[in-house]
Amino acid sequence: MKIAVAGGTGTVGRHIVDVVRERGHEPVVLSRSTGVDLVAGTGIGPALAGADVVIDVASVQTIDAEKSRAFFGAVTSNLLAAEAAAGVGHHVALSIVGVDRAPYGYYAGKALQERLVTEGEVPWTILCATQFHEFAGQIYGQVKLGPIVVVPVMRSQPVAAREVAERLVELATDAPAGRVPDLAGPEVRMMAAMAKAWARATGRSGSILPVPLPGAYGKAMRDGTLLPRPGSGAALGRQTFDAWLAETATPARP
Repeated sequence: MKIAVAGGTGTVGRHIVDVVRERGHEPVVLSRSTGVDLVAGTGIGPALAGADVVIDVASVQTIDAEKSRAFFGAVTSNLLAAEAAAGVGHHVALSIVGVDRAPYGYYAGKALQERLVTEGEVPWTILCATQFHEFAGQIYGQVKLGPIVVVPVMRSQPVAAREVAERLVELATDAPAGRVPDLAGPEVRMMAAMAKAWARATGRSGSILPVPLPGAYGKAMRDGTLLPRPGSGAALGRQTFDAWLAETATPARP
């Protein structure tokens, strides 16, 4: 199969490309580095020539709801239009567990993405996953007060990006399935503890200060909204955060 990967150079996208190749399929990376602008919509059509399926894992770094909606609205609309024109028969989207219950901040864009996919004409599959193990390092240092590193109070059930990639490729090589069971990690952790462990393993300095974010967005982070619902049948990944950290952590250069 020819599998196009929107966001194929990102955290999970790189793993998807690897898995696609390992399983004997042909990956096509849709990113600016390959001449495709997903937001502007340029270059998508030619890149989809002969593609059987698109896996969309494109993302943007923002907690602003309007910016998130603008990004995911443009990317999803452009992809779906190009897929319909090219005759692509399957669109696979990665979303986040709980965005339907917390459409605020960054999650507002993901909620819009889900709506556009489900209302579109291209047959689809949506997989919702929890935060990746890498999220602890991504969030570390975004807000600093001198030597103090501010981390939001957040309950997470982190999952390995590689395992998410494997599941997405499985779904992409099967028939469109609509909404499939969520994918989460094997254990619930507090983000501050994860950030502290990541900092220790990579040689970062500074004290971690957990701070509850205001409003509904922050509440969803704290109250378990972003965890799989009990009894929902969510699939659980194998690799724990600590195991992933031991395998991947590289001390920072002085």
